[in-house]
Amino acid sequence: MRLTSSVFSACLFLLGGAVASALHGQGSAGCPADGSFVVHSGKPKGKEVKHEGITIYISEPEKHNPRAKARKDTAVLYLSDVFGLDHVENKLLADSFANAGYVTVVPDLFDGKPAPYDINGFVPGFDIPEFLARHEPFATDPIIAKTASYIRTKLKIPRIAATGYCFGGRYAFRVLSTPTFNGTKIADVAYAAHPSLLGDDEILAIEGPVSVATAEYDELLLPERRHEIEALLLQTGQSYQTVVYSGTVHGFAVRANVSVEEEKYGKEEAFLQAVRWFDRFVVGRK
Repeated sequence: MRLTSSVFSACLFLLGGAVASALHGQGSAGCPADGSFVVHSGKPKGKEVKHEGITIYISEPEKHNPRAKARKDTAVLYLSDVFGLDHVENKLLADSFANAGYVTVVPDLFDGKPAPYDINGFVPGFDIPEFLARHEPFATDPIIAKTASYIRTKLKIPRIAATGYCFGGRYAFRVLSTPTFNGTKIADVAYAAHPSLLGDDEILAIEGPVSVATAEYDELLLPERRHEIEALLLQTGQSYQTVVYSGTVHGFAVRANVSVEEEKYGKEEAFLQAVRWFDRFVVGRK
């Protein structure tokens, strides 16, 4: 899928909605977001750069993207699952955010050595606990901080909307806490899909709005834990949103089986949940 045809066509198809938005003073935000923005297959369109030893994938809106102008002052910081940049669906989802008008930046959180895709099978030499121990916050937070600095100093984009998946979902919460990063503000708004390893203290520490997408069936985020997260979010006093998608499993927001209608719908709606959440808090804000 290329923006110049499909996304522009979607904007024309949804013109009535865009005109209605304009009548309410929101026309500069561009056309409404819809599922056609989501790239499910094909070759990633972004590029990789190096910054302070970190590999970063960058995907930018096409030149004539009608949504890009209203979002030029915000970048999406994409915090991936354990499969990182090696997994093409992470890059394609970053391209999807670019289709929605956001410059999107994906740091390699694993120094070129992500988890193998068949993580649940037998992979000689791969030890899940050892892998996770090497990528605790002491190792991951500095990568995120350097990437945020790259966004603000090199790309000259002042605001950041963080999106995190599974492993990265935990860090989407962490970047909303200034004390976590020694007084540095990383993100203005965040979204997390099926976050794993998320601690109560990391939820209570947030200082900005967060939206959470969860799967109906998730061994890493059981229903009881979903309820606990909601109760903790209520205590923060911040704006929040939680959504459960039926017929989905852990990882669906990135790795759904799109040949199954309910999974495809869940992935696309979870993406739109993120985009609309970001739009609410950054479009038109000073």
